[in-house]
Amino acid sequence: MNPVTVHYLNIFLGTGAIILQILSVVALFLLFLGPKKNSYLSFIDKHYLTLGFIIALSSSLFSLVYSEIVGFVPCYLCWYQRVFTFPLFFIFGVAIWYKDRKIVKYVLPLLSVGFIMSVYQNFIYYFAADASNLPCDASGVSCYQHLISEFGGYISIPMLALTSFLALITIVLVAHFYKKED
Repeated sequence: MNPVTVHYLNIFLGTGAIILQILSVVALFLLFLGPKKNSYLSFIDKHYLTLGFIIALSSSLFSLVYSEIVGFVPCYLCWYQRVFTFPLFFIFGVAIWYKDRKIVKYVLPLLSVGFIMSVYQNFIYYFAADASNLPCDASGVSCYQHLISEFGGYISIPMLALTSFLALITIVLVAHFYKKED
């Protein structure tokens, strides 16, 4: 893939990530501090399987696009996060097929571990002073390499992963805790 196409892909995904972050924060705010009845949360609750499937599929596909088509070899922290991301679109897809809304106990452990790893990787990516403190060696594939840096360095591959985990956790929490009161 040529660098201009990769740049536009980064801008597209970065814009989507920022929008998804804003929507997730608004949903969490409304869930825990907002009014009991809310049309935004009702929409998420009604369509959470489809939304979860779309986000999980997108994060898995674009992860593969970056590694297999663009040629950005993932570090081992990225691989560990993929272990927790890739099964999610299968779980959401099967839940859609069988109309089973009770998948929280299956997806929340995967999302939680993936989210914690992603927070750790983002901390390393944005705040590590030098490569000697990193769990992955900077001489090879490393979190220290800034392969994507859009919107002033805010959007990176670790931030894209964190955003998808945050959005999926938000959707699952809304589906589990949101109670419509008449």
